[in-house]
Amino acid sequence: MAEATVRMSGIVLSSLMFQHVNSDSDVEGLIIGESRFEEQITISDSQADHIHIEEIYNIQKHVSCHKLSDFYNSAGDVNVDRVKKILADNKQENLIGWYRQRRNTDQQMTFRERIIHEKLQTSMSNPHMIFMLLTPSKLTAAGSTHRTEYAAFISRSRRFINVPVLVNNLGLVEQLAYWKVSAPCSAAGYNLTMKKHGSKFFSPNGFLREVNEMNKMNDSLQSELQKACSYVEESERLVETLLADVSALRNRVDEKKQQQHRAGKDAETEAAEQQNQLLLDAVRRLFACSPLFHTQTLTLQAFPVPHVSCSTEPTTTTTTTTTNSRKRQKETPQEKESKRKKNRILMQETF
Repeated sequence: MAEATVRMSGIVLSSLMFQHVNSDSDVEGLIIGESRFEEQITISDSQADHIHIEEIYNIQKHVSCHKLSDFYNSAGDVNVDRVKKILADNKQENLIGWYRQRRNTDQQMTFRERIIHEKLQTSMSNPHMIFMLLTPSKLTAAGSTHRTEYAAFISRSRRFINVPVLVNNLGLVEQLAYWKVSAPCSAAGYNLTMKKHGSKFFSPNGFLREVNEMNKMNDSLQSELQKACSYVEESERLVETLLADVSALRNRVDEKKQQQHRAGKDAETEAAEQQNQLLLDAVRRLFACSPLFHTQTLTLQAFPVPHVSCSTEPTTTTTTTTTNSRKRQKETPQEKESKRKKNRILMQETF
């Protein structure tokens, strides 16, 4: 269901109040303006699109009646001819409702006012009509200060709903929007003046020329922003591709480093084994004749026995055969001296 709102200018509201203050009794009349539907679509990334439909009634002027019950009878029946006569030069299509001003009463529609409103809708074949109610009252006993309350009502399925009334002023203008208010129903002189001088200030579509220029500039800025956004998007995708390539190259470099490290370890092991073999061969070639690398006969004291005796002194060997004797015989001084000489010769050959 559309949300209804009544909008009117401060001039129209002050005119209604002024008329009522200058009259001795209650006042009623017809309301001229237009009604339209506005659809606002809110697009958001976090939720689904939200569609808001608003029914707006723009009150542009009012036509007062010369007396009460001027266009209806006591039973509430509406006289269409009388309504057309009250409208005079105003078009019947611009009739959007009627109003009533009564003093010192509550902000509620009476039973008679409801019947008149429903029959007015039926007679004019317009279900979208409003009823404007103004109720002034005195705040002081001397009557120096008055208070005027106003409200608007619409009929929905034979139920009357109170509709908020907004007075158009600069406070209602949004920060990034122009003031969009319906043009009032003008007099003939105003129309002639606008036709004569309007081409200098207004474009054929009814907007100010400056507004059209601003709209053109806004469109060009939007196109440039879209181009910049597309360029940034392409550059970001290119950066992502380059980062992926760099990551792949780093992984390949790490794999090659690991392979080289493993190959280096294997080469060091083989080189060490080869160096040990070469050292062993060199030692064997250099010390091949050394007695330490050959099998030798050792004495009882664990000394090697030389093959050739270098001693020039004659040695006397006394062989004593003892049968079944495990007791070691004592050496003679000559044998001790011979062993000492042999040990000296062996030490000299070793070093």
